[in-house]
Amino acid sequence: MKILISNDDGYLAPGLTALAEAMSAIADIMVIAPDGNRSGSSNSLTLDRPLSVTRAANGFYFVNGTPSDCVHIALTGMFGFKPDLIVSGINNGQNMGDDTLYSGTVAAATEGYLFGIPAIAFSQVHGGWAELDGAAQVARELVERGFADLPRPFLLNVNVPNLPRAALKGIRATRLGKRHMSEPVIRAKDPHGREIFWIGPTGAVRDAGEGTDFNATAAGFVSITPLQIDLTHTAQLDALRKSL
Repeated sequence: MKILISNDDGYLAPGLTALAEAMSAIADIMVIAPDGNRSGSSNSLTLDRPLSVTRAANGFYFVNGTPSDCVHIALTGMFGFKPDLIVSGINNGQNMGDDTLYSGTVAAATEGYLFGIPAIAFSQVHGGWAELDGAAQVARELVERGFADLPRPFLLNVNVPNLPRAALKGIRATRLGKRHMSEPVIRAKDPHGREIFWIGPTGAVRDAGEGTDFNATAAGFVSITPLQIDLTHTAQLDALRKSL
């Protein structure tokens, strides 16, 4: 098996190293990731400037762009082979509910999915890398399962509680939960006295009911959610047609 690995925390992130080590035990791997933290970059591609690719001392490749840039470059001419699977992460913090729309970790996996390649995004529920070995073990176990019953390609979003592998209660198939709106921006001043703004924290959880990713991880389970890309609001199509 050939696996392409990326992330959004950057090529030096402990989560990327842990994921690469877990995958290298079961597959031939290639790692390409951003040169620094690109959290929240979503599915953006860099179109206003050229991109450079550099190989680090550890053998990983890094790009001065987004997670989507990394996977796009890898699949459209950088390496000259088509991987069997793309994995992204392990992210330094959760990607659940509405956060998946902004996540660079999920975006890297999505880019592979758009090219017809099965892809899995892995995240830890809390930042700080606590119990990273447990999350890496889960990643390996899930990849080894193969998911033969799922249509190809598939796109899976996995969130792992920060617990030792033996303390995790199991794995649950879930739907995405919902959050309230984000907190207000944080106003500040730069060193020259000009007003600046920091994006505020994410909002509180609004839907963490039974069956959601929030509910599963809070109970000590690994959450795995199948994602799709079609944003069409099919329920509104008839109403829209009547208004035309």
